Amino acid sequence: MEAERAAILMCQQGSREAFGTIVTRYMRRAYVAAVVLVGNREDAMDISQEAFVKAFRAIRRFDPDRPFYPWFLRILRNQCFDWLRKRRARPSGDLVAEVPDGRMNPEILARKDEIREEVWNAVRQLSDRDKEIIVLRHFQHLSYAEIAETLGIPQGTVMSRLFTARSRLRELLKDRLLAED
Repeated sequence: MEAERAAILMCQQGSREAFGTIVTRYMRRAYVAAVVLVGNREDAMDISQEAFVKAFRAIRRFDPDRPFYPWFLRILRNQCFDWLRKRRARPSGDLVAEVPDGRMNPEILARKDEIREEVWNAVRQLSDRDKEIIVLRHFQHLSYAEIAETLGIPQGTVMSRLFTARSRLRELLKDRLLAED
């Protein structure tokens, strides 16, 4: 956190190199969040890069005593929603593939891939609002406070929306969950 703060202070003085360290640290997370929101890998890469450019231009207004990622994520999600509005498109679900662990048995890997695909299919069926809160909590691993800050809503609202989104996701996965029993 202290190294990030130092880099941000250097960025606020105009250092592009310091911002490069921040980009390197958060690029994958930003890309994954953008892919989930817009549903297209190529567009997600472009959008996440544009969000970093916007963040660099606005970095002087950023409070270096606060965590960077929730602030940046707000910029990123606005970029994603702008892109979706302009295209009037719904996410198509071209999702990021995980690198399999080579130590695992192929049958287990195939089963994990099957389950992962079913979960992503269910997540894609959620409303944009439910999808976003699930992704922020369970895929981006943000705390309730970070989600509240990112979305500009009270922490209690985060918990309520997350409860609702999880319930809807559970309902979509009901058949899968029953088959596992």
